[in-house]
Amino acid sequence: MFTRSAKSATKALGDAGEAQALAHLQAAGLRLVERNYRVARGPGAAAGEVDLILRERDGTLVFVEVRARGSSRHGGAAASVTAVKRARIVFAARHYLAHLGAPPPCRFDVVAIDGERIEWLRAAFDADG
Repeated sequence: MFTRSAKSATKALGDAGEAQALAHLQAAGLRLVERNYRVARGPGAAAGEVDLILRERDGTLVFVEVRARGSSRHGGAAASVTAVKRARIVFAARHYLAHLGAPPPCRFDVVAIDGERIEWLRAAFDADG
């Protein structure tokens, strides 16, 4: 069980990682559309969240999961994006896309931050899992 200070430290690491990932992606030419897009629990589905939604220069909508770890021990940040987590991201992305008239091309990326190392995994997974 986490103590309040451990939760605060984890949240601070996550927030800092998200800011670092956003700066990295914007420097690569992507434009921020939405941050922390959340969907409440729906019938038969768990709640979902997308950390960052950005748009590529070609119009592709990019749903980004940011994972930050102090080090790469225990498999590292990228390995922490489980099948359950991917399903929740896809659920939220589908909800977001349902509100668009004509959904553009999309992809799911992961930005993994392990200590000082940042890795951008383009098309890390698809909507089917």
